[in-house]
Amino acid sequence: MSDTETINLLGLSPAALEAFVRTGGGKPFRARQLSRWIHQRGVDQFSDMTDLARDFRVWLQGCGLIAAPPVQFEKHSADGTRKWLFDMGRGNAIETVYIPEDDRGTLCVSSQAGCTVACPFCSTGYQGFSRNLTTAEIVGQLWHANRVLADAPAGVRLGGAAESPRPVSNVVFMGMGEPLLNYDQVLGAVQLMVDDHAYGLSRRRVTVSTSGVVPMIDRLAADCPVALAVSLHAPNDGLRDRLVPLNRKYPLAELLAACNRYLEHAPRDFITFEYIMLDGINDTDEHARQLVDVARQVRCKFNLIPFNPFPQSGLRRSPQQRIRLFARQLTDAGLVVTVRKTRGDDIDAACGQLAGEVRDRTRIAERLPDRARVIIRKKETA
Repeated sequence: MSDTETINLLGLSPAALEAFVRTGGGKPFRARQLSRWIHQRGVDQFSDMTDLARDFRVWLQGCGLIAAPPVQFEKHSADGTRKWLFDMGRGNAIETVYIPEDDRGTLCVSSQAGCTVACPFCSTGYQGFSRNLTTAEIVGQLWHANRVLADAPAGVRLGGAAESPRPVSNVVFMGMGEPLLNYDQVLGAVQLMVDDHAYGLSRRRVTVSTSGVVPMIDRLAADCPVALAVSLHAPNDGLRDRLVPLNRKYPLAELLAACNRYLEHAPRDFITFEYIMLDGINDTDEHARQLVDVARQVRCKFNLIPFNPFPQSGLRRSPQQRIRLFARQLTDAGLVVTVRKTRGDDIDAACGQLAGEVRDRTRIAERLPDRARVIIRKKETA
């Protein structure tokens, strides 16, 4: 290893970290020590890792580093939500959101700078797509959040872990990007999150959300099954083709079959279907009846998400009364239904509002407004 070659240890898997340590003459237990210093204690200076041999620390300083993406700014919501904008270089930035609750602290992480799926109700899609994030960049979001929140007053960080030095108790891959289109890097991050010598999170407390990348759902089931959420948003192929364009490649029947296969390995006995509530588009009584039919095919629960408007979409949130009636139709059919509480909308940190800054290399932004107008026009002529 040359004097100028440095490796960001934040992104190394347990096996890769052990191999790295061996090049410096360290034994496997040194890799586990090093992992705990990095991920559990949030230390970024090798000189502070006092139970490592001095010569070994000197070697680490010459060939390794511990670095999360730099933070451009942090915003605080009135409801306790925090949002960080991380600088990814070359005109790109991604957003990460921490949501404190009485019994948990949930971190919503990004996996791509932008997104290629281009759902018309999601502001990330209007930014286009630049690149996938590395494992170190994904894990760095969690590493940074734990460090910052550990120093915050207990009433701010909450997370069911007010006395814990690591206040993030749950991680959801629901930020910018489609996680399963960056599979290898996301898998590396997930494996670190559940590793006992890194973050030690239960597989039930790590959730990967996907628009429905069927082949990668099967791979995740085999490699590291965690909780799975599917961005459903429509109960039939015709409407889902427009709201979730990926459905044209992997239609509902294929997606539901993949969900059933995943349940054979999943840490939970249900799939969470996320369903954004769009006024007059996917919120009618007939849509609710069709969702009941979907639920008969997969063990699931529904998470209804009030749409969070943003200027480019031209879409509207379903009225509260309509959301309540829609939810009641599902619960009357025996389904488990929650309505997501909107958090952080005063700092544009609510579901669907994450946009960051993306150097658009796909020119998606030129196409999305037309798609939104088509959806609205179909609604008005129905």
